[in-house]
Amino acid sequence: MAAASSGNHAQGVALAAQLLGIPATILMPGDAPALKIAATRGYGANVEFFDRLAETPEAAVNAAREASGAYLVPSFDDPLIMAGQGTAALELIQDAGELDLVLTPLGGGGLLSGTATAVRALSPGARILGVDPEGADDWVRSLAAGERGMIDPPTTIADGVRTRRPGVLTYAVVSRLADGVVTVTDDEIREAMRFMVLRMKTLVEPTGAIPAAALLSGAAGTVDGLRVGVIVSGGNVDPGVLCGILDP
Repeated sequence: MAAASSGNHAQGVALAAQLLGIPATILMPGDAPALKIAATRGYGANVEFFDRLAETPEAAVNAAREASGAYLVPSFDDPLIMAGQGTAALELIQDAGELDLVLTPLGGGGLLSGTATAVRALSPGARILGVDPEGADDWVRSLAAGERGMIDPPTTIADGVRTRRPGVLTYAVVSRLADGVVTVTDDEIREAMRFMVLRMKTLVEPTGAIPAAALLSGAAGTVDGLRVGVIVSGGNVDPGVLCGILDP
């Protein structure tokens, strides 16, 4: 198996390969969180690095796949990956009932496209929003232009959503089923992390805190009286980063 990921998808592929008894090569950006790198290696994967400022993840993993003949496991632009990520919203609505608003972090779009598909089937009246960091607003720009566009290498603390362009399949689904995309600043993400750890006792990484940041900052609009579902995706944060955010 081969995959490109800053950490969460990397760990999933590494564990799947370990359970199947097959090798896995994971392409990770050189600035990926140390905790995610260690966990991926801990599952037995071979970790190779690429420079996200000079090379896209797709180019890096395709080069590795061609050299080894490994099976590529995309991190978002694949029907099965999109469907699998949508099970979080499926379980949320099964547990909580119909919702008025659903928010997800937004990187390549696998989570949002899967979420939108599940929510439209089970809670059709809900508003569905993806949330981009301001420094990684490829989706905002692409949707405004009406086509997928490439941005410069993003700068944001949310390493899991530092994508440069929406996926082909995910763009088609999101543009059809979601209601829009809003953005939050890195400072708003940090504040949401502090709130979730200190008040909710929930450890979350910057990427996972993005939807909560949209609620707390008002970017998601007025939510008084609404039933709101938030997909919290990822709790892998380096201790030093967490300490710096909790005690700025």
